[in-house]
Amino acid sequence: MGHPAAISRSGKESNINTISKSRIERFVLVLPALGLFTFFVVVPFVQGVVYSFTNWDGVSRTYDFVGFRNYLLLFSDPELLLPIKNTLIFTAITVVGVNALGLGIALLLNFQFRASSFFRSLFFFPIVMSLVMVSYIWSYLFSGFFAPVLGITGVLSNPKTVMFGIAGIALWRDAGFAMVTYHAALVAVPGDLIAAVTIDGASPFQKFRHVVFPLIAPAVTINVTLWLGWGLRVFDYVAAATRGGPGNASMTVAFQVYKMTFVYNKVGYGQTAAIIMMIVILVLAITTTSLLKRREVDL
Repeated sequence: MGHPAAISRSGKESNINTISKSRIERFVLVLPALGLFTFFVVVPFVQGVVYSFTNWDGVSRTYDFVGFRNYLLLFSDPELLLPIKNTLIFTAITVVGVNALGLGIALLLNFQFRASSFFRSLFFFPIVMSLVMVSYIWSYLFSGFFAPVLGITGVLSNPKTVMFGIAGIALWRDAGFAMVTYHAALVAVPGDLIAAVTIDGASPFQKFRHVVFPLIAPAVTINVTLWLGWGLRVFDYVAAATRGGPGNASMTVAFQVYKMTFVYNKVGYGQTAAIIMMIVILVLAITTTSLLKRREVDL
């Protein structure tokens, strides 16, 4: 028989080799995804940071380094005031509206009735529709239905109402996605706990405020953070519905970055705006997530 110390060392070495082999196998499995992420995300990001210190126009093979000139121009550019305002308006409406509608619909459909599954599918259906199709539908509704029936004219062609119209399209399309998240959270709320507080005489509002809402707080954190990020970088709704018009009335920060980069061929300046926008979104998202997580309750 071998010495006990030698056997112990042999067992430890075997465990270490097994753990090392397992780590290598996991690394090999994630290596393709890591390579794609590096090629499509990390490399373009690094290139964008480099271009933000240049005057490259996106076409020429040569460019000059201009230091922080693009950053200084960005923070003193009056043309960014309207895109920032429009982006904040859109973000505020969608973050509040989408979450309120999604939660309200989820609460209504949480009651089990025969057609509840049908209505969940119905409310979720807009999110799977093409954004271009959705824009055409609502452009027709704004001009062909709301105008003669409700007397509301030129929602998307009026500079004073265009951002509210675009936000309305986003509310209609995105509320179903938030509804699914909230419904999944509501289903996970223990029924025994609801029954207990009902026996104690809690009103429906008290049950929601003190029991249901704290338990679905993780879903609130997810949805608020998602739509905060999506709202601050909104591009697709503007591009599909108005192309920034009428004039520049619906211009957002992301659409301004697109125009600077690909229309005006100011790649260096456009990349500078994109980097600043990314930093702002990242800071706000992290801050919002940390604040909302304080209200979460673990079962």
